[in-house]
Amino acid sequence: MTTPHPSLADKVALVAGGTRGAGRGIAVQLGAAGATVYVTGRSAGGHRSEYDRPETLEETAALVTAAGGRGIAVRTDHSVPAQVAALAARVEREQGRLDVLVNDVWGGEGNFAWDAPLWEDDLDRGLALLRRAVETHAITAHHLAPLLLRRPGGLVVEMTDGTAEYNATRYRVSFFYDLAKSAVLRTAFALGHELGPRGASAVALTPGWMRSEIMLEHFGVTEPTWREAVAREPQFAISESTAYVGRAVAHLAADEQRSRWNGRSTSSGELARHYGFTDLDGSRPDSWAFLTAAEGAAEPPDPERYR
Repeated sequence: MTTPHPSLADKVALVAGGTRGAGRGIAVQLGAAGATVYVTGRSAGGHRSEYDRPETLEETAALVTAAGGRGIAVRTDHSVPAQVAALAARVEREQGRLDVLVNDVWGGEGNFAWDAPLWEDDLDRGLALLRRAVETHAITAHHLAPLLLRRPGGLVVEMTDGTAEYNATRYRVSFFYDLAKSAVLRTAFALGHELGPRGASAVALTPGWMRSEIMLEHFGVTEPTWREAVAREPQFAISESTAYVGRAVAHLAADEQRSRWNGRSTSSGELARHYGFTDLDGSRPDSWAFLTAAEGAAEPPDPERYR
């Protein structure tokens, strides 16, 4: 199936965690398809989250509008049920329904340690990660799912790291990180069982090695110059822009047969092959295929073959 230019002109979407990274990329691509997009998070109105980064919700909303949609920034802490309830009430008051909910709340950078066993990790930090990355998703879906059910075809996209197939047999970073990402995969699975009979769908979606603002900054490059980093890190060749996963969500939302994905786990690379879209540079990177092929290989495969 190939739908290179999805149209979402009559759709209302909400991207929870839309300040930066995948959330921003998804919001902008939904806007490029013509949707009205509410973007939520904590970095707005002069306030910053503990990330203490410069990106703001207002910037994301402006990018959505510039892309062709209508961006609406609403500062919301998704760990506070009352704030999410107020958000849902506002969307209901202004739109009367919601067509697409993207649950991309994370807030976990700095709350996990690479390869630290549970008993050596900081317990408070680990539990904070679970609250930010798992509880927020449950709170958000609880308050916004009723709006998705106002008319048939609603879609929930649960953003995670790794497909269910990949994560099932691989330890991911640390106890708390592994648990958080696995829990979000099961969130989509469980929501699929509850939403499916009621005319809506839930999908777990993972990007590959994504060129977020933080990642670009780490390598000292920008989106236009990202390939300069490949000389230092050849595997960076399999990376993808935030627009790539954004296009994945836009095509899912525009698919009249989106229920075929209900309860499933997928990736930006798989959806690119299915729907026929590409990344900004015309490529179709597939990080998960590369990582799987590289495991146990005598010689690492050429990353360029997985673009």
